[in-house]
Amino acid sequence: MDLGDWLLLILLSLLWGGSFFFGKIAVSEWPPLAVVLARVGLAAATLLLVVRLSGLSMRVGGRMWLAFFGMGLLNNLIPFGLIFWGQTQIASGLASILNATTPLFGVVVAHVFGQDEKASGLKIAGVAAGIVGVAILMGPDAVGGVSGALLPQLACLAAALSYGFAGLYGRRFRELPPLVTATGQVSATTVMTIPLVIAFDPPWLLPAPSTPVVFSLVGLAILSTALAYVIFFRVMRRAGGTNVMLVTFLVPVSAILLGATFLGEALLPRHFLGMAAIAAGLALIDGRLFRARRTRPA
Repeated sequence: MDLGDWLLLILLSLLWGGSFFFGKIAVSEWPPLAVVLARVGLAAATLLLVVRLSGLSMRVGGRMWLAFFGMGLLNNLIPFGLIFWGQTQIASGLASILNATTPLFGVVVAHVFGQDEKASGLKIAGVAAGIVGVAILMGPDAVGGVSGALLPQLACLAAALSYGFAGLYGRRFRELPPLVTATGQVSATTVMTIPLVIAFDPPWLLPAPSTPVVFSLVGLAILSTALAYVIFFRVMRRAGGTNVMLVTFLVPVSAILLGATFLGEALLPRHFLGMAAIAAGLALIDGRLFRARRTRPA
């Protein structure tokens, strides 16, 4: 990775870390499902315009569009809804740390359901370290029953699990331009979310959003979804999927800094200890540090 790749990766971490910041502001006035619809709807409109300007086409056939709906469910509707609901009760920084377990779940899902991606000893050790990190993070909440912060933390972990399944499911889109895949899934998510919002959170009953919430919804859609997808696929094309996974280490840092600076959030020492254990697990799964030690000349 050259300097340009690193700068794009840092920018991506800020955009995705910002999604927790924007989401925390948005759910202070709007219900989670309405925030999901605003995020994917505006992002879909933006990406459809980008696709058109890029000369690409969304005419990919009915079967592929059906797959977009599956991807939208696993990669957008379920995780976005769970994370936004969790953020109604826990800090954005904590939600981002729990979301950083996504690669851990990805290893487990690929091992159990994948055809040719059985976990190595190093990856199993990484998953174990991640589990320890989650246990430290949740601490007393894990044995305190269903009250307190347990359910929202479990919701964020369930969102990470959904992302893990999305990573396996998304391999069927390898033949499509990445921008078309991104646009297809957020467009499909928009179609799925509209009837849910009408049924549970009718738009005509929602309060008019304040200026901070409006800017947060726009930031979620344009910056943390549409622009982030474009940067993500650009880094993946230039530097590969292994390198782009490094963003997982950076997202909680930016989310915690934004939450502490602008929202007055404060995390407990055990949250940082848990984040360190999860980061160690991600490093084991990534493996490059250990490969570098083995290949270093004597």
